[in-house]
Amino acid sequence: MGQYNGRSPRQQRAFAQAAETVAARFTAYVRRTFMVEQQAAVLSPENLIEEFKKNGVTHVVTIPDSETNYLYELMKEQPWLDIVPASREGETFAIALGLIIGGKKPVCLIQNTGMMESGDSIRGMALDSGFPLVMVVGYRGWNRHGVITDSVARYTEPFLNAYRINYYLVEQDADAERISTAFEEARTTKRPVAILVGDEYHGFNR
Repeated sequence: MGQYNGRSPRQQRAFAQAAETVAARFTAYVRRTFMVEQQAAVLSPENLIEEFKKNGVTHVVTIPDSETNYLYELMKEQPWLDIVPASREGETFAIALGLIIGGKKPVCLIQNTGMMESGDSIRGMALDSGFPLVMVVGYRGWNRHGVITDSVARYTEPFLNAYRINYYLVEQDADAERISTAFEEARTTKRPVAILVGDEYHGFNR
């Protein structure tokens, strides 16, 4: 009497508690693993800034927004780096050209939607000028594993191809060396080169 499957009520309670403990530990392990994988699957702002420093970047011309707030705060802390805010993406190329003429080494930090709006500025300020310029472009709507539903992602690479601008896709920290490759290519070809951030700057917001 009072037993189930050969166990007393006390044994059943102990068994249930042990099962709950195992389940909780397993859930915690899965969550930790998932968080580590997520962190590894994005480009960290610290690595981007390190690549900027390695390649002698002096200025970042950008439009501050909520999606890149953590990156923005980190850049502000760097004594060797100046941030130049712009009101529209098209302005970033004119500002960058002026900085290059003045002997500085800027990058334009924008999103693919703004890049498309800046077509004439890219033509006149980046291509026709014959100066090296690296564009760091958030690849909004891009998805390696699923269906791309945002049209801006479908047109991003065709846009760059139409302008004959070479580009490098950077998805995670393991891809960071491509950033240095882009800087070297811009220097040797004296043409703009784009870095497409495949996570659309999600890793730059904390």
